[in-house]
Amino acid sequence: MTSAPIVVHRPSPSGGRRVTVHRDGRDEILGTAYSDHDLVVFLEGAGVADPEAVLDDPQWLEWRGSPAHEFSAA
Repeated sequence: MTSAPIVVHRPSPSGGRRVTVHRDGRDEILGTAYSDHDLVVFLEGAGVADPEAVLDDPQWLEWRGSPAHEFSAA
């Protein structure tokens, strides 16, 4: 694997960050997260066993376009 399977994209102009997971050769949108709690819920739904443990693990999750854990409007 060349990058993390889960990407938290840059904040949108209205706030929140799109979350995608790469599996089965394609990217799937999990939703728009407005907080770490939202992100954890999406990761649980995607089958991540301990989602809180991967939030800062670059092998699992890549934060793009803004610092990690920031969800406010761009």
